[in-house]
Amino acid sequence: MRDMTQYIGPRLGGVANKLLDDSVSARLGIRMATPFTLVLCALIGLAAVVAVYRLLFGIGAASNLNDFWPWGLWIGFDVLGGVAMAAGAFLIAGAVHILNWKKYRCIVRASILNAFFGYLLAAISITLDVGRSFVIWHPLVMWQINSVMFIVALHLVLYLSTLATESSPMVFEKLGWQRTLDFVNRFMVGAVIFGVALSLLHQSSLGANYLIVPGKLSPLWYNKLLPYNFLVSAIMLGLAIVSFETLLTGKVFRHRVPREVVEGLARGMMFVGAFYLVMKVWHLVTGPGIGAALDGSFLGNLYLIEMTVGVIMPLAMLSFRSVRTNLERIFAVDILVILGVLLNRMNVGIFGVSEYATRAGGDYFPSLMEIVLTVGMIAFAILGFKVCAKYLPLFPEEGHH
Repeated sequence: MRDMTQYIGPRLGGVANKLLDDSVSARLGIRMATPFTLVLCALIGLAAVVAVYRLLFGIGAASNLNDFWPWGLWIGFDVLGGVAMAAGAFLIAGAVHILNWKKYRCIVRASILNAFFGYLLAAISITLDVGRSFVIWHPLVMWQINSVMFIVALHLVLYLSTLATESSPMVFEKLGWQRTLDFVNRFMVGAVIFGVALSLLHQSSLGANYLIVPGKLSPLWYNKLLPYNFLVSAIMLGLAIVSFETLLTGKVFRHRVPREVVEGLARGMMFVGAFYLVMKVWHLVTGPGIGAALDGSFLGNLYLIEMTVGVIMPLAMLSFRSVRTNLERIFAVDILVILGVLLNRMNVGIFGVSEYATRAGGDYFPSLMEIVLTVGMIAFAILGFKVCAKYLPLFPEEGHH
């Protein structure tokens, strides 16, 4: 009789867990068969066709890149912007698993999953942007330790693997693989520490890439502290993205929004944003001068928009307690920070080199295929997050009610 109980018990527990998961999905109100899902699938399908076309006929046939504009939308937005938006993972994972800040545990899985999709799309973008995509694996076996781009490639592969490891517990929980789950959890703190170290290096190394173009990148953005600017702005954006997705999923999936968590993220954005503002003002004063930003030029106006939308307005709003304690106002601040930092990455990656490239005889505007592929990859990330929210224990606090 005892043997029979031991045999049936785990299976009844698995059924109970599945019923609990199903009830959680039902309570969250996640439905897959919706017009929005169909639109996402259509965009993904179009992007897949473009990707195949690019691989078959080359980057010149699918993009408007040229010798004067070797990097465009896929690098400026998909890679520089996408990786920066994934910075929230190492911040929240470090806070939970290293510092043991328990109140952020309820958002750690969603943050890591968001970063996983961000880095996955960055990897796809780099693969398609490289001229010879089919030899993209060469850096893994042909090391060039003096190349910053080699460091970026190695960090991308290692951190993508780390994010997969950090995301695996919710998969093993869903499958009921307790032994595998216990094995992974033993190394989770080590994996998080490794991921934090990689992220700190990777976020800054993307900025270090542009230290090799002092004569091409506008002085408004070029400076020796560019790697640190990238790192600090990525931390600010990472906090904004985590706050944004927490509030958005609360509205869309109808689960409880942890107010104390969102308010904590807002305070973090305020402190990091203030430090970032000091860095930018110091560079402007000691570098090109304030007049370069106020001369009415195209690049000067872009710089002012970037700083006003992404730094000054959010800091001004967060200086009021009535904003830091109001979820809707924090949501507005999140949007401003996201737009501002993404514009910064576009300014560095595309607009900031426009004057040099134009003088050299080049011209660039993203082709329709570049835009379709970028939109399709964003759709892939959204759909992937939705699927995981429905079928995996993505929001652990829901299972405790």
